[in-house]
Amino acid sequence: MSKYGNRKTTIDGITFDSQREANRYCELKLLERAGEITELELQKEFVLIPNQYIDGKLVERKCSYKADFYYLDIRSGKYVCEDVKGMRTKEYIIKRKLMLYMWQIRIKEI
Repeated sequence: MSKYGNRKTTIDGITFDSQREANRYCELKLLERAGEITELELQKEFVLIPNQYIDGKLVERKCSYKADFYYLDIRSGKYVCEDVKGMRTKEYIIKRKLMLYMWQIRIKEI
């Protein structure tokens, strides 16, 4: 069990951090089969702040956000970035704001 009380769950050979995330995956797979969404990606990484170098030496590693799910909604023609949230940590809130600022992507919280 994790520090937030989640139980890792495996479906289709993919291990999810929680049962809620695994359930959402199943829902999205059904929507994909129904032709309502396409291009479903799991754990898509978005770089928020790139590696930083001084005199060719790495001094700060990149800061990135990994979306639980990213897909194209056929009905709207727009990409959707989803995060299955149980707990909104301070780190997540900052990354959510950086996603909007850097990528103009509003994270849909499930």
